[in-house]
Amino acid sequence: MKVVFGLKAHSGWAALVVLGRQKDDLLVVDRRRIELVENEWAKQPYHAAEGLKPEMARDLVERGIDSAHKFAVREMRAALKREMDRKNEVKACAVLVGSPMPDWNVEEILAVHFRMHKAEGVLFRDALVHAAKECKIKPVEIPEKELASHAEREQIAALGKSAGPPWGKDQKEAALAALIALQSLVVS
Repeated sequence: MKVVFGLKAHSGWAALVVLGRQKDDLLVVDRRRIELVENEWAKQPYHAAEGLKPEMARDLVERGIDSAHKFAVREMRAALKREMDRKNEVKACAVLVGSPMPDWNVEEILAVHFRMHKAEGVLFRDALVHAAKECKIKPVEIPEKELASHAEREQIAALGKSAGPPWGKDQKEAALAALIALQSLVVS
């Protein structure tokens, strides 16, 4: 079966929903939480760097970003292996994204608390997109703001009923992202 990953990132983790189509039916093939950090500080590396000398702050943030990228690649490879073991073919990886990050350096980010939150939000989404590319899966970046315009919410709710709990907001949004990517593959 051809499947698509749908991912909704958070600080240090992401919700993963794998959707496939069997004949005309959509199926939730898998869903789980994937970890994107090992250390507690790495969930918010900019916050952890706050108050440090500039060179130390840059180093800590860089280590946090590198760690998130490595963990995301590891988790993506594990998800790919699970699907290969099921004899499924992963066609795309839909990642929910926000607005792009301005070209701020670490010092500029640390100077304004809101920027730290913005940077950390972008960091984990970027790590997931990076992991998809690294694993040679087509990344499909879907702006979260566009989710409201898709009418498939009832279909996603029905999928959740068939999959069983937990089926919260994160799973619904990751599934909707995967569905959008799956539909774009059918069209293209």
